[in-house]
Amino acid sequence: MANLKEVRNRIVSVNSTQQITKAMKMVSAAKLRRAQNAIQALRPYANKLGSILANLSSSMEEGEGGNFAKVRPVEKVLIVAVSSNRGLAGAFNTNIMRAINSLLANEYNAQMKAGNVNILCIGKKASDFYSKNPNVYLGNHNDIYADLTFINASKIAEKIMSDFAAAKYDRVIVVYNQFKNAAVQYVINEQLLPLIPPPVTENTKKNDYIYEPSQGEIVLELIPKSVKTQLFKALLDSHASEHGARMTAMNKATDNAGEMLKELRLTYNKARQASITNEILEIVAGAEALNG
Repeated sequence: MANLKEVRNRIVSVNSTQQITKAMKMVSAAKLRRAQNAIQALRPYANKLGSILANLSSSMEEGEGGNFAKVRPVEKVLIVAVSSNRGLAGAFNTNIMRAINSLLANEYNAQMKAGNVNILCIGKKASDFYSKNPNVYLGNHNDIYADLTFINASKIAEKIMSDFAAAKYDRVIVVYNQFKNAAVQYVINEQLLPLIPPPVTENTKKNDYIYEPSQGEIVLELIPKSVKTQLFKALLDSHASEHGARMTAMNKATDNAGEMLKELRLTYNKARQASITNEILEIVAGAEALNG
């Protein structure tokens, strides 16, 4: 009977866990809809802004784009790690840390050895991981997810742009999960600064415009907007990806709990049947002994 009690307790425990994972899946699904709508609304604007900036800057000489377009030898690097504040999202956060560690081990190995790499964390999971290494950990903005707006993202971007303009960093990289759908997210390493226009090819269309004010002034005005929009897009992408990854993880956990419940109930029924059979055998044996 002790065995039956143990299996029964496990059934109750797994059933309770299944109810929790199912509820978390429903919550993530509701949050995903809002986050997905936000990133899908921003993408056309961000893409159009990028194409306008590329068209404007394609005919300009190198260095005419101001401080944020200056390409310097890469000696000091800032990596912006965009993760989540909470776990239970599968490999969502682990993939970010793995991608950053790969960058540090390969592309920026020399800068890492020289102590010229800083990591700015947006999200508690990345912050908890890199805060153990004070040589690279710059700080965090974990509270951004409490009010994820363009204004709050712009404040982070302005500080990054200020540091880059002051030559504190020669390159700024953003590592985040790009949202495709609820089940698929891609880890992206995106260069935030310096802003580099796409290469001009034979198929590139060149438009002749009359600019008012001058072309240079328009570019200088658009570059900060583009950087802020790019960072905000990365945050929205990551936010939607987080809920998609959590919804998928909780869906799998719910299914696994269901499979485990089937096995436990089968085990329980077998144990109960064996217990009843033993009791019947004892009764029959006792009756035979009295008859004898």
